[in-house]
Amino acid sequence: MHRPLFVLAALSLVAACGDSSNKTRTDTAAGAAPATSTSSGADLTGAGATFPAPLYSKWFDAYATKTGVKINYQPIGSGGGIRQLSEQTVDFGATDAPMSDAELGKAKGGSILHIPTALGAVVVIYNLPKVPAGLKLTGEVLAAIYQGQIVKWNDARIASLNAGVALPATDILVVHRSDGSGTTYVFSDYLAKVSPAWATKPGKGKELQWPVGLGAKGNDGVSGQVKQTPGAIGYTELAYANQNKLTTAAIRNASGEFVAPTIESVTAAASGAIAKLPPDTDYRVSIVNAEGKGVYPISSFTWIIAYGKQGDAAKGKKLTDFLKWALTEGQGLEAALDYAPLPESMRTALVSKVDSVQ
Repeated sequence: MHRPLFVLAALSLVAACGDSSNKTRTDTAAGAAPATSTSSGADLTGAGATFPAPLYSKWFDAYATKTGVKINYQPIGSGGGIRQLSEQTVDFGATDAPMSDAELGKAKGGSILHIPTALGAVVVIYNLPKVPAGLKLTGEVLAAIYQGQIVKWNDARIASLNAGVALPATDILVVHRSDGSGTTYVFSDYLAKVSPAWATKPGKGKELQWPVGLGAKGNDGVSGQVKQTPGAIGYTELAYANQNKLTTAAIRNASGEFVAPTIESVTAAASGAIAKLPPDTDYRVSIVNAEGKGVYPISSFTWIIAYGKQGDAAKGKKLTDFLKWALTEGQGLEAALDYAPLPESMRTALVSKVDSVQ
């Protein structure tokens, strides 16, 4: 399967994107050397979410060119990034699922800051050769598909949303992530908000007990399985879907509109949520199923996570300098890679938060 060049170039340190790879789990459990030991001259090391990996790869390259500071990043999944930061084997983590209170309590280095870096979307991809992009789906229908209650593409519940579309009477092959994933967290967070049955079981999380379907590792695994299998449905992030020319569905939002995933519709999802944030927010907020016109409902922040008190002053300075660059100049690189930049008002507040790092 074709993978975008910037992902291939991003980092070759891991064989797969999923944080549940045997190597990652074994190394951590066995007390192996921290990730910094494999980082060949890097000034900073990080690990975590695959969702923003294309953006982070571009950022790290641009920042190294500008400052000479080299940043090594391993896209091993949000769960892996949280674990490695908690164990202090990397300088920063990255996640699409904010850490829970329980996870924060287990971190060995003290309090952790969540710094939103971009806005993205989880998109629903499907493989129906005779059905063009823009198939209309609702959260309730998606939940029923992923619970094994809707098994044919011409099911009346799908057909009623897509008048005039010739849906085939073929089986739906459900594809989901097999590894711990922030993309799964965002997708399941959305389904839990729109479907009481989904909220009860399997609920939301980075890893789920899926009722049905075929598991695949990483965004590339899910996308590859859908792309090569007629009748398949899956989910991935917007940048990955666009770069690989995958067919995406329009999803009904809280206002009743069917909205396609775009930078504009993702930005719209954040606008209302940001206005409601309290002054003392820690930015662990969900914006799925946000209210408002033009909102794409499966939208989310992605976060870099770092300790509020740095053990190494020199590395801490390099990290905060990079974060401030990412929140200012780096925002201009987002749209070209299909991420939505943070609103200006939010950037200012986040730079102040980064300045609080000791």
